Amino acid sequence: MPGVQMSSSSYSPQLQNLAEKSKAWTFEEARRLVKRFSKSGYPDEVLFETGYGPSGLPHIGTFGEVARTTMVLHAFRVLTQDKIPTRLLCFSDDMDGFRKVPTNIPNQAMMAEYIGKPLTKVPDPYDKGYQSFAHHNNARLMAFLDQFGFDYEFASATDYYTSGRFDETLIRLLEVYDDVMDIILPTLGPDRRATYSPFLPVCQRTGVVLQVPLVERNVASGTVVYEDPETGEKVETEVTGGKVKCQWKADWAMRWAALGVDYEMAGKDLIESVKLSSRICRALGKPAPEGFSYELFLDEKGQKISKSIGNGLTIEDWLNYASPESLSLFMYQKPKTAKRLFFDVIPKNVDEYFQHLSAFETQDTEKQVQNPVWHLHSGNPPKADMPITFTMLLNLVSASNAHDKDVLWGFIGNYGKDITPQTHPKLDELVGYAIRYFEGFVKPGKTFRQPDDKERAAMEALYQKLGEVDADIDGDALQTEIFTIGKDHEFDNLRDWFKALYQVLLGQDQGPRFGSFAVLYGIPETRELIKDGLAGKFLS
Repeated sequence: MPGVQMSSSSYSPQLQNLAEKSKAWTFEEARRLVKRFSKSGYPDEVLFETGYGPSGLPHIGTFGEVARTTMVLHAFRVLTQDKIPTRLLCFSDDMDGFRKVPTNIPNQAMMAEYIGKPLTKVPDPYDKGYQSFAHHNNARLMAFLDQFGFDYEFASATDYYTSGRFDETLIRLLEVYDDVMDIILPTLGPDRRATYSPFLPVCQRTGVVLQVPLVERNVASGTVVYEDPETGEKVETEVTGGKVKCQWKADWAMRWAALGVDYEMAGKDLIESVKLSSRICRALGKPAPEGFSYELFLDEKGQKISKSIGNGLTIEDWLNYASPESLSLFMYQKPKTAKRLFFDVIPKNVDEYFQHLSAFETQDTEKQVQNPVWHLHSGNPPKADMPITFTMLLNLVSASNAHDKDVLWGFIGNYGKDITPQTHPKLDELVGYAIRYFEGFVKPGKTFRQPDDKERAAMEALYQKLGEVDADIDGDALQTEIFTIGKDHEFDNLRDWFKALYQVLLGQDQGPRFGSFAVLYGIPETRELIKDGLAGKFLS
């Protein structure tokens, strides 16, 4: 993962022994891969693959697949003490036909004119100077992967088809055509069965990827014959050299067989497709890769995210409001559980990342291997350096109405004079994220209210107490004082007392540990905040 330098201890026998017993899902996957070669022996290299369809902008799920596969690849290296060469291939299915115009791209009318053409023959709607829509999307994907420091090799389906790298396997697919049809046809409805072929000819006249039945097949010459759907003319074409594109289940299997893919994960919605492609791969005479079925990401409405619709978060969205490491943590945790992927999950993942990072330094090796940050950073996480949580920063922005980092750092100085942007660069990054996140997602949803009589009396007492405490009181001591005020004012559930503080002073139902917040914000400033809240100055 990003920016990681491997140490020799990353692949030590001690670590290998712990990995063999670890319950982390990454090691469970890696052990299955080791078992795959227990009888046959290891190949010259173990190939990990991820797939991407550039029919729309790369979405965060694509990143997740690369991140998770990288984690499994590292776990495999630990189990084999890095004695087996490995490679990660990120494969773009950019020769696929352009089926529909995504709703989230410009120049819709112009793009509609290219329906059916290979994605590498569709113009770039963004007019960024790229050769095609696919080239634009491929470049975007690689830029993100490079930003995260992934060690990968990019592959283009168009390049592989047209260069002849798939030719031998395409001829083999032609030879076992009947076997492939026997696998696929039972899964199709009557209408689709009548037109299905694992080969999609690229029309010599229009350049469209055709979904037409084959009239003839000639294994000896490596050709197929189809009927032009517009002219009715019979056309013979080679299956090699980029003259055809395989239907995607056959394409997936053909690629596995041609490249010798050993591991590829896929979403839960593709379980049946994985099974069919695995059967086709075996029909081609090659073993199907090991795989992992992960649950899907959902948008705020609980719908599957889609690159063509553009719902859910984009990679840019997350990285605008939070650190790359927090996104990696989101991908690592509970991959077999469907998770909402929306803006409100960001703060929790930011803070949890630094909690795990802080804990790592005090853990023994066995617990470190179970710690998510070990997997995020390929066994070598950085030093923890985060004295203030992201959630606390968000509330500090809320109370102070800070619009730039300098203002926020003025308050952070209350927490510790030795904490500066220079000494804590990661905190400085977090300050910028907090300001942007607050402006985009917290501020618009704030709703303030007036306190009731009991709450008002308690807040007036807190205002008085803050005027009496020592200027250097710490957060824990002040928190105790706030608890005492809540009890003295007969809050049976102290959560109601703190909820009142959050709603009246911050305009939200939840908030920070208030004692620590007051120390960070400043005791005089917190008194002024209470005074304004009681006066109703925050009400719209």
